[in-house]
Amino acid sequence: MAFLDIEQAVFTYPGRLPVVDGADWHMQAGEFHCLLGRSGCGKTTLLKLAAGLLRPQSGRILLRGQELAEPGPQLGFMFQAPTLLDWHTVLNNVLLPVSLQRKPTPQDETHALRLLEQLGLSAHAPHYPRQLSGGQQSRVALARALILDPPLLLLDEPFAALDAITRAELQDDLLRTCREHGTTVLFVTHDINEAVYLGDRIALMHGGRIVDDWAIELPEPRTQDMRHGIVFNEYCARVRAAMEKGVA
Repeated sequence: MAFLDIEQAVFTYPGRLPVVDGADWHMQAGEFHCLLGRSGCGKTTLLKLAAGLLRPQSGRILLRGQELAEPGPQLGFMFQAPTLLDWHTVLNNVLLPVSLQRKPTPQDETHALRLLEQLGLSAHAPHYPRQLSGGQQSRVALARALILDPPLLLLDEPFAALDAITRAELQDDLLRTCREHGTTVLFVTHDINEAVYLGDRIALMHGGRIVDDWAIELPEPRTQDMRHGIVFNEYCARVRAAMEKGVA
């Protein structure tokens, strides 16, 4: 049994053809999976199904062998925009998932500050989002997604709006932090280079289905220098060729 099982999932919005049309995908605990595909292929809808934000009309989503009915503390989210609360400090933004359940304890604050330190933001804990750069805001959103120590983290193109250098730094932050916490990750992107750099496995989505997948065997820990290597670029070329065909 996998940690997350997507079995023949189908989802259709009213008046449209199926957006997810019999998708199958299986993730083992602690793995980093990237879901790659062109715009409109259904990958964000599949992510919402994996999060319990949508229910499949047929097929099923299993988390640790149990059918997923709704979002919960077992899931962390990070979206395309940081969506921080402007009237909360950085620390209180990180603690927001805790605050929605109960009053944060000193232990919760210590945990939040530790996450901020890991992401190079400890000095910004009393600041407000307007005082941060875009990359710093994204790091706060990552800390917030991890504050409840979710076993599964779901990310929908969270770095798409950032410049190349900041994006690379955040990719390294994400990999390091998730490895330290043993977090299982499903990361949606349309960027081939990003998928190869981050993923233990890559799933290619086309027409609402998973049409191809690859195990990415690169040394750990991953470093930015790998992007210039032959093996890395061979993976990128292979994935690009499959995307251009649009079929397995």
